[in-house]
Amino acid sequence: MSDVAAILLAAGRGTRFGEEPKLLAQVGGKALVRHAAEAAVHSLANPVIVVTGHRADAVEEELNGLPIQVVHNPLFADGLSTSLKRGFSALPEETRAAIILLGDMPLVGSDLINAVVAGWHESGGPAALVPTLSGRRGNPVVISRGLQAVIEGLSGDVGAGSVLRGRPDVVEWPTADNAVVQDIDTKEDFSKLRP
Repeated sequence: MSDVAAILLAAGRGTRFGEEPKLLAQVGGKALVRHAAEAAVHSLANPVIVVTGHRADAVEEELNGLPIQVVHNPLFADGLSTSLKRGFSALPEETRAAIILLGDMPLVGSDLINAVVAGWHESGGPAALVPTLSGRRGNPVVISRGLQAVIEGLSGDVGAGSVLRGRPDVVEWPTADNAVVQDIDTKEDFSKLRP
């Protein structure tokens, strides 16, 4: 077991994407969420906790056969913060931090996950480590277990970015990998992924 777990947030409705559930959209014969989950499973982060909500049954079906722990968030409609809190509450006691993965970032691969986790270790295990591309903050982010109380205080449709901004104990980790800023919000974003 690693001291850094992966929390894959896969509960949202993805309303800007349209009627079709975004995380179930197919790229290269696999759902977006499957790409994200496989990257997590093939990384050094362990365990891999997947937080489901909207269309949970269909999302879980796409993840069949993967060695993951599924945690359902019945409050997913109340926003991203509820899924983040649900994921943190499922962490094993010995876990020191979690790398937060988003189900709509299929270009984030296991090598990038491993590099970000290694960066967190090499930085001495700060409160958080945030990858940046040309000065722009991106994902996935490693968040220390020490921030769990702060995460528990979040509400609504906000992620950890709001609590990490301005903290002196957050390390920015520069990378040249465009994947850290490429998420899929709209059909136009999605069309750019297709070969």
